[in-house]
Amino acid sequence: MHSLTGFQRDLLTVIAGHAKPSGQDIKSDLEAHLGDINHGRLYPNLDTLVELELVEKGAIDRRTNYYELSETGRNALVEYADWREGYHAELSSPML
Repeated sequence: MHSLTGFQRDLLTVIAGHAKPSGQDIKSDLEAHLGDINHGRLYPNLDTLVELELVEKGAIDRRTNYYELSETGRNALVEYADWREGYHAELSSPML
């Protein structure tokens, strides 16, 4: 999980927050926070997450795919969140 880019971690987070979102759903959600995202950035990164078996891809219709976290992806996202929480807790505790 730590070897993923920040954008790829953002994709996992957005996918986790939806029930089988399409690429356009993911794009719209991310654009609300990050600004314009072009297809040349979005879909290769989604494909990478599929290849890494963090995300599963399926067909809604002939032109539209959906994405959902795999069990591996869900576990990786939880582990990453736990690591971040623990790391930030260490930063906020007083030094001896």
